[in-house]
Amino acid sequence: MDKKKLSASQSETLMGILRTRFEKNANRHKGLKWSDIQAKLEANPEKLWSLDEMEETGGEPDVVGFDKKTGEYIFYDCTPESPKGRRSICYDPQALESRKEHKPKDSAIAMADAMGIEILTEEQYRELQKLGEFDLKTSSWVKTPTEIRKRGGALFCDRRYDTVFLYHNGAESYYAARGFRGCLKV
Repeated sequence: MDKKKLSASQSETLMGILRTRFEKNANRHKGLKWSDIQAKLEANPEKLWSLDEMEETGGEPDVVGFDKKTGEYIFYDCTPESPKGRRSICYDPQALESRKEHKPKDSAIAMADAMGIEILTEEQYRELQKLGEFDLKTSSWVKTPTEIRKRGGALFCDRRYDTVFLYHNGAESYYAARGFRGCLKV
């Protein structure tokens, strides 16, 4: 079996989970129909595999929009806190390599690449926060501008006091309560 393709049984199970989540959270995707999304997913099995990776690492992916220019549905990780299977990681492979001891198991950028997804940008993170309250106890790495990354830094966000905050940290740092949220376009 292809590594990046789910079996028929796995696909059916995941479709059921995604459909249930879609129906329970209609406020995230007003005006969109599940049948259209399902057809798009069935035509793109590698994207379904990526959604399964998001689900398996605790992301609870859900549809948050539709890009009229590209005709793509947009999925974000919508779990209340940063996905459990993606915490205690530094920002990128360079940061991981720079650590001489006590290295984390992985990095946000490498994990996202392996999953076939993108890490959320600050703008996307703020869009997500308009759909609910996320990261009240955790934080999530966000895409960091090149100029900041060149200087050894990386950015992350969280929500406290009913406000979304953007912070900086050394890219090599990692914490049990910090992970990342992903975006997938189908």
